[in-house]
Amino acid sequence: MLSPVRLLPLIGSLLSLVSGLPTTNPSSVVLPPSADPFYSAPNGYESTRPGAILRLRPVPGNLTALVGNASAAYNIVYRTTDSQYRPSWAVTTVFVPSNPRPGNTSVLSYQIAYDSHSIDASPSYAMYSSPPIDVTLALSQGWYVNVPDYEGPLASFTAGVQSGHATLDSIRSILNSNTTAFNIKTSSSRTALWGYSGGALASEWATELQVQYAPELSLAGAALGGLTPNITNVMNTVTGNLNAGLIPEAVLGLASQYPATYKYLVDQLNPEGKYNRTTFLLSQNMTIAQAEAFFAGQNIYDYFVNGSDTFKAPVVQYALNRDGYMGYHGVPQIPIYAYKAIHDEVSPVGDTDALLERYCGVGVNILYERNSIGGHSAEGTNGHARALQFVSSVLDGSYASVYQTQGCTFRDVAVNITDSAL
Repeated sequence: MLSPVRLLPLIGSLLSLVSGLPTTNPSSVVLPPSADPFYSAPNGYESTRPGAILRLRPVPGNLTALVGNASAAYNIVYRTTDSQYRPSWAVTTVFVPSNPRPGNTSVLSYQIAYDSHSIDASPSYAMYSSPPIDVTLALSQGWYVNVPDYEGPLASFTAGVQSGHATLDSIRSILNSNTTAFNIKTSSSRTALWGYSGGALASEWATELQVQYAPELSLAGAALGGLTPNITNVMNTVTGNLNAGLIPEAVLGLASQYPATYKYLVDQLNPEGKYNRTTFLLSQNMTIAQAEAFFAGQNIYDYFVNGSDTFKAPVVQYALNRDGYMGYHGVPQIPIYAYKAIHDEVSPVGDTDALLERYCGVGVNILYERNSIGGHSAEGTNGHARALQFVSSVLDGSYASVYQTQGCTFRDVAVNITDSAL
């Protein structure tokens, strides 16, 4: 069998012969998505099936070297479905491990928390400046790694249905039989999902949507850290604190899926004064780090004429009820490992408790660990090793010998790796 490295020079001709897909040659120039014509869908893509590959290219620049442990990496533009169940598209990056695990192919779909309403914050581009260590670690295990830009072309941060669909369709795309360059043995592959915070948002929505949207996918399990089940409660929790910058990104991101909601919210912003429309809309071109630095400590509701009552309007509630609350679109069919800081200052732990209790009541297999030490950011580190252990077990087939395979286990733990209260 040809190795991924030997296949790299053949990728253009291979895909042209097998599937007629538009391809581009590797480039040393790395453009932001807003300036890169690759980030688009060809005419007529709407008639293709969700998960269909629309474009494929070897990643430009030196991303493979930056991440490490990868023999090749590719960008895929694929067909997906937005929050209103209309045809859409998204981009994912798939990494081929330098030493694939023999036997069953293991695929980790790793959803990065990018939490921004700017398409230029998408992981396929952001990874060049901040290569994720989890991807490097996963590749060292011999796993293929899928990293989707799950917010889609509108950068719809917090739009749960969009994020879940795009995550599932990214997995469909890399398991597509035409993508033989990856050497993924689809008949014997195991696929797991992992994400923290915003990445867990996409991962959780994928697990609850799968049963009705992508029932043919055989997923092995999902590790979900720092869940944010209720967007309204997140906004009420973070306004005025260091994470207040999440709110403009979330408001514009979710509303981007609902034009009437978007127009209403923008019209409700103060036209002048200290907290005004122009300042709020600066967030459209910010990364989450920039937004949190810029809006830190501000009461974001002060930007709106009617304050927090703005979000009680029917046109806003419509979008929130469809896209902002987990647990109402389906029941996960796979084992779940959830980890959460009891003192999470972004999303109240009670929201995650309630979500997982609801799932437990309908038969989902869950291990839920609530950490009494640290906050939202710290738990990303404090829970890391436990999440990686869970993902490893579902991918190597040892899950049943390590974990309880039926029912739920909820327990409090005290794990302190970061020595951080945040």
